[in-house]
Amino acid sequence: MRSVSADVGQASDYVEKLRQGETVSFHFRGISMTGRIESGQLCTVAPVDPASLAVGDVVLCRVRGVEYLHLVKAVQGGRFQIGNNRGHVNGWVTGRAIFGRCVRVEP
Repeated sequence: MRSVSADVGQASDYVEKLRQGETVSFHFRGISMTGRIESGQLCTVAPVDPASLAVGDVVLCRVRGVEYLHLVKAVQGGRFQIGNNRGHVNGWVTGRAIFGRCVRVEP
């Protein structure tokens, strides 16, 4: 298992696996999700049907060309507002830009 900083766009290997229906695990790096996910924790992300997502879900997604492990902050039709756990909003994406839901976080 390799580590990845999902906050700085180095998650492309995991995105491809999720697109192929595989579940992936990686060590999150960064402070953007502090209080929900701490830097260094092992995160497991599974493929997801975007129609099943709700506000508060943690997703691996791409916003403006950068991959993030962030929160769904709002849902509006087929669009999802993505942001971190520190109050920042990255923007709106469609379901095509969401690759998986975080299903487990371990120390």
